[in-house]
This record gives sequence, structure tokens and C-alpha cells, in this order.
Amino acid sequence: MPSPPELDSTDRAILRLIQRDAALSLAAIAEAVGLTPTPCWKRIRRMEAAGVITGRATLLDPARVGLPLSVFVSLEIGDHSAGWIEAFAWRVSAMPEVLECWRMGGDVDYLLRVAVADMAAYDAFYRRLTAEVPQLRNVTSRFAMERVKSTTALPV
Repeated sequence: MPSPPELDSTDRAILRLIQRDAALSLAAIAEAVGLTPTPCWKRIRRMEAAGVITGRATLLDPARVGLPLSVFVSLEIGDHSAGWIEAFAWRVSAMPEVLECWRMGGDVDYLLRVAVADMAAYDAFYRRLTAEVPQLRNVTSRFAMERVKSTTALPV
């Protein structure tokens, strides 16, 4: 992996702005950071090319789109081979309920963040997960009661 590019204070200011609102116009971003649009655009393109900016998205309220139940699922597995890991990544990537999947260090091997409509939908997901993923030793589900903080913005 190449080393990350040097980011100056103007780059970081641009990143803070577009993390909060990716729909900001180039003119608005440039004005806010004290640049004209062309050098601002070049900085954004440079950060995209370097992989600092990996995409742009619209954030949705899970409850308002019918997915109010968030579940954190920890998995302990019995197979740590490269083939199993690759197959697992492929399977979990195909499950739309899985918003995030992290390979962990410590007492669990993987942590999933899952969004579903209700307990019945989670049960269906759980049954599919355990049927499609071999070598699961332990599956522990934790149900979120309240979202206290949620952000996608990194503290740059």
C-alpha cells in the first residue's frame, strides 16, 4: 500500500466540508477554504487519485426507510485458511443487510453491522448466514437500543 499523500490545512478543510455535505458546489467549497474553483478542483482530483477520497454518498435514516433494527453480530470461526476467508468475504459482501464487516483481533474473528426491518427479518438473515457460512463456532447478536452517535466523518 502506498504511503498516504501529505495533506495540508487547506486539503483537510476541503475534506471536512465535503464529509459534512458532498453536495456542496465547487464554488462553495473553494470560497469556504479561500481558493478559486480551479485550484480547489485540482486538490479534490488529486485526493481522489491518491485514494484519500474514495467515493461520495447520500446518507439515509434507517428508520425512515424501514430498517430501524441495528444488530452487531460477532462471529467466531473454526477455519482461518485463506480459502475460507476469501469465500466468507464473498458471501458476506452479497448480503445486503450487512452494512459493515470487520476482521477483528481478540476474542472474536469478525464483527458485522446489520440493518433489518424487525426481529423476523433478523431471524431470516441469521438463518441464511448460518446456512451459507460454514465453520461458524459461535454467533453472538447484540441489538442496538439507541443510536447515541453516528457519523461517517473522520476527524481530519
